[in-house]
Amino acid sequence: MLIALSALSFSTSGAATKKLRALDEGTASGIALLWRDPTDIAARDLFYGQGGKNHVPHGVFTFVKEDRGGTSPKFVVRDQDGVKWKVKIGIEARPETAASRLAWAVGYYTDEDYFVRDLPVLEMPAGLHRGQNAVDPDGSVHNVRLEREPVTERRIGHWRWRQGPFAGTREMNGLRVLMALINNWDLKDENNAIYQEGAERVYVVSDLGASFGSAGRSWPGDKAKGNFDSYSHSKFIRKITSDFVDFQAPARPMFVLLVNPKEYFSRIRLEWIGRHVPRDDARWVGGLLSHLSPRQIRDAFRAAGYSPQDVERFSGVVEDRIAALTDL
Repeated sequence: MLIALSALSFSTSGAATKKLRALDEGTASGIALLWRDPTDIAARDLFYGQGGKNHVPHGVFTFVKEDRGGTSPKFVVRDQDGVKWKVKIGIEARPETAASRLAWAVGYYTDEDYFVRDLPVLEMPAGLHRGQNAVDPDGSVHNVRLEREPVTERRIGHWRWRQGPFAGTREMNGLRVLMALINNWDLKDENNAIYQEGAERVYVVSDLGASFGSAGRSWPGDKAKGNFDSYSHSKFIRKITSDFVDFQAPARPMFVLLVNPKEYFSRIRLEWIGRHVPRDDARWVGGLLSHLSPRQIRDAFRAAGYSPQDVERFSGVVEDRIAALTDL
């Protein structure tokens, strides 16, 4: 146990993080966008997601550089058309791909994510700082998420859950509910991105990898992300009053995380995101989600490379949670 605690403390405190400044909304210009009316929910293709079939990664990929930000191993590749992709290795690849499709389906802006089972990479360096054990001798990696680098957008900072132009709005509250529905517990402000595209500022939850597992950070880590047993056994709604709903996610982390007090108490400070959500706003986003067909929900998990059995199991929990929202 002591060895495990030490390893947990080291991995938490030693992980490299790439930090972008929080945008000063007082000096920002342009139109801020978090959500757009998804008038075609029932027609949306959740297998290909926001990027569509035309943007599916293909052809030859060449290594560009390693990205040492965040906790998951990542690196950047360039395809034969010159498009750059960020490759994420590890257990977040599948849940992030599925989560991005559900968020996009109901109108939220997302990154263009694709799951790739086998990715051959040319000019892969002899040793990555992270994830080298997942690289084959020929430079191939497997079961990875590829995020398309925007061509017309540039990342200008991150946004805060408590502040900004959308705080207290129906759209922001709906996003809070959606994060609870998928059990995304890693809701640090640094995981939110702002992209500038012309006169528009697009607000995105840019890291959805800590989804479809436990409602809070747990030990061992493989129970916290893309784990059906954890997801299906976790509570969704904690409390309902006449006006508000409290959700379980993001939940308080396991007590074992007290080995790193800074990490533990920073997680506690995120609990409010799932609490005291106006009931009408929770019902609103539930109504949007209810337009998704069983086929569409399953396509989101098929796109993420889950087995047929897991596609059915995860989809069933999502459907039950959507029904709980519409019944509020």
